Amino acid sequence: MSGIKKYTKSTIIAALKEIRSRGWVKSHRNSNNDGAVGNTLEDLLGIQENNLPLPNAAEWELKTQKRSTTSLLTLFHLEPSPRGLHIADYLLENFGWPHKNAGTKYPVNEKSFRQTLSYHQSTRRGFYVDIDSANERVTVNFDPSSVSDELFDWKNTLPEYDEDYVPYWGFNDLYHKAGTKLGNCFYVIADVRECEGEYFYLYSDIMQLQGFSLEKFLFEIKEGNILIDFDARTGHNHGTKFRIKQNAIPLLYEKVKNI
Repeated sequence: MSGIKKYTKSTIIAALKEIRSRGWVKSHRNSNNDGAVGNTLEDLLGIQENNLPLPNAAEWELKTQKRSTTSLLTLFHLEPSPRGLHIADYLLENFGWPHKNAGTKYPVNEKSFRQTLSYHQSTRRGFYVDIDSANERVTVNFDPSSVSDELFDWKNTLPEYDEDYVPYWGFNDLYHKAGTKLGNCFYVIADVRECEGEYFYLYSDIMQLQGFSLEKFLFEIKEGNILIDFDARTGHNHGTKFRIKQNAIPLLYEKVKNI
């Protein structure tokens, strides 16, 4: 740990501005996937992962995204309640479908429950996100009438959607998780260019985001900017993620300052 750089808020801002002043910098990874732009910036800053070690200050998160990307940005992982019922396993077992690689890469009985859910817009398998303000919960609901006709055989194998097993996240749990993970954030947008098969990044836009707001978070769920991503199969649960659309993360904060 002694080799990890330590920053104050002012010195991290200075470091980010200095990196921007270098202009185009070569990617430190062999690919141009969405993680490479963040990995390269972390290397330039001399930090591990995206947590900025600032003493005597609230924790700061570093989020980096390519300007041209259409990919969602992961905010945090959080499994749904009720936790003791292992809801992700329940959904996989009762509402999962045969994995596309079942019988080849995986066993013949391998199931998948992998889909991205949004507010009041059912997927082709009938799942959608709702907000239960009375009980202060974000819920995952199922509407069998919205299941695609192409999935008739799958639909006929499903049990009733048991109210005791409806996945949810309490507002307090979301605020604690997001407030801890995203209470303060530096959000950096990078331009990308390719030259002879190599990629270069220009870390052009730097924003200082402060004061995560649960109210704004819930509003952006309703606006369709925040989605919930399930990614489980029989052999492994990759975790349930809250993800946000490109350029929407500043909308979650009370204070936004361009650096």
